[in-house]
Amino acid sequence: MAQELDFSAFSYSLPPQNVDAEESILGGIMLDSEAIARIVDILPPEAFYIDAHKEIYKAALVLYSQGQPTDLMSVTTWLYDRELLERIGGQSKLAQLVDRTVSAVNIDRYAKLVIDKYQRRQLIRAGNEIVQLGYETSTDLEIVLDKAEQTVFGLSQSSPKNTLTPISETLIQTFHEIQTRDPDVALPGIASDFYDLDAMTGGFQRSDLVIVAGRPSMGKTSFALGIARNISENLPVAIFSLEMSKEQLVQRLLASEAGIESNYLRAGRISQNQWGPLSHALGTLSELPIFIDDAANPTVMQMRSQLRRLQAEQAGKLGLILIDYLQLMEGSGSENRVQELSRITRSLKGLARELNVPIIALSQLSRGVEARNNKRPMMSDLRESGCLSGDSLVTLADSCTKVPIRELVGKSCFAVWALNTATMKLERAVASNAFCTGVKPVFRLETALGRTIRATANHQFLTLHGWQRLDHLREGSRLAIPCCLPSSSQEQTIDANSASSTTLARLIELSDAINNNNNQFLAQTPGCLELISASSSREVIRSSQLTASSSQLIDSNKINRQADGDIYWDSITSIEADGTAEVYDLTVPSLHNFIANSIVLHNSIEQDADLVMMLYRDSYYNPDSPDRDVAEVIIAKHRNGPTGTVKLLFKPELTQFLNLAHQ
Repeated sequence: MAQELDFSAFSYSLPPQNVDAEESILGGIMLDSEAIARIVDILPPEAFYIDAHKEIYKAALVLYSQGQPTDLMSVTTWLYDRELLERIGGQSKLAQLVDRTVSAVNIDRYAKLVIDKYQRRQLIRAGNEIVQLGYETSTDLEIVLDKAEQTVFGLSQSSPKNTLTPISETLIQTFHEIQTRDPDVALPGIASDFYDLDAMTGGFQRSDLVIVAGRPSMGKTSFALGIARNISENLPVAIFSLEMSKEQLVQRLLASEAGIESNYLRAGRISQNQWGPLSHALGTLSELPIFIDDAANPTVMQMRSQLRRLQAEQAGKLGLILIDYLQLMEGSGSENRVQELSRITRSLKGLARELNVPIIALSQLSRGVEARNNKRPMMSDLRESGCLSGDSLVTLADSCTKVPIRELVGKSCFAVWALNTATMKLERAVASNAFCTGVKPVFRLETALGRTIRATANHQFLTLHGWQRLDHLREGSRLAIPCCLPSSSQEQTIDANSASSTTLARLIELSDAINNNNNQFLAQTPGCLELISASSSREVIRSSQLTASSSQLIDSNKINRQADGDIYWDSITSIEADGTAEVYDLTVPSLHNFIANSIVLHNSIEQDADLVMMLYRDSYYNPDSPDRDVAEVIIAKHRNGPTGTVKLLFKPELTQFLNLAHQ
């Protein structure tokens, strides 16, 4: 247990406060109902030192949010109705605040004074917490230091900021940048020294997130290291290596710098005439401001902490942050790794903006590349989602029509039906994109109630155990199926098309069996739960005591979700290979799923990157390729410029990329 701290030496000191400023703010609000608008976004109620002042300010905030005046009468009535008036000192206290205030003209300046004292009190609180942490000797020192740093870091992050800026200020800043830009340097961003790449991208823009992706052996790490090394000539560079040790990274840099084959360097087979270049390379690299962290599985928060310190040490200058690679980053432990990676990339984008530094994150591409004749990667290979055949019918939420997914390509901001997995209710959701991902092998999946769909092996379906890829499903696996979907053909419930007199008869028999705990009947009745759902008999599920007698079918929590939600769990009857097809996918940013062919399907995760570059070397797949020493940098996404392909020279023995001489 932490030791009791003795602060008696400071007992004579009052915490920082400015009661006069607090009173002037409250009086100004009651004198002028428009005054609160000037401070509402920067002054939280907890900033007030006096508890009565907090309650009065909260009352004014509620009135303001409802569009009501914040004058003396309105505030008095609001507090009286909630039995708070006597607690704050009665009506005389409010009248006194108004009498002491001349006007609200300086209310925003008074707010800054109150915030200043509030933040100083927060600093004292944080200091006390850090002192307590110091006594926790049972906790690892690294954890204690990290908690202490987060405590202080939280103070600066909690500072109120006015993020709305008049355009005049931004225009002046932009004009100044244009005015001071060197006309001989055409790049507005940070140059990589790969000339054709810089010409197409304009250099790496500060605050941009850049994804460099490729299949194994394409040279992603070497390419990114080359960029980092070039940038470090002028600006500090931070490298987070999640896969390789710092020794392995440095060895690659050394081989490239010295022009010595990495295999020879690794084995120590250095000839007499190579010692000179090696010594020169050591001297050159040792002078470069490159900082490497090879800790395994860091979080974005841990990276932010280190980068803030590094940026402060380097006088606020950072030229590049390199992360190798994205899929190894630590997330929240969510079972859906696709959404987790999406959250990580959003956090990295936020970090790039916060530090005003370009971030390059390396990423692996999906195996879908290997299944195509043309191995050149596409954006869909980065999205980590599967795809559906073009005839898959997507129900549009606004028109209630079913449209083949191929007809939605190129469209955006159209509404579809999606499942809120927290409530198990169907909701209207907006799809931001629909796109073709090429020709791929597909499988035909069929359920007990006749639902069919053709999808790639990696497309994810919602099961009793969460989202699972098609190639992880088996016959008998249960999928989420909407109980009903609005449509133009008046298909109001599943039983309108699926149920028959035989089905209803079996349902009655099933209900009797459940009520009589007839385990033998339940075990011998395939698809019994489908019969319940098909007949929309949620009352049967609710009224039946499905405990141990049917635990082999589905746990009680899932039954409750099924009974209260908009879905039921249909079982798979077959999964068969079905040749190849042109396949498609959607992006639904809010709920990350959509309904097609009356099945709940995961969507494609949109990339938050500003620039996506993919590496391709034809000689890896075709040894006799005429482009044996050529690497292609495919710019698949560029938020602020053109897309296209840049060719570089690749030296495999040095794992080095160089500018390709123009013929």
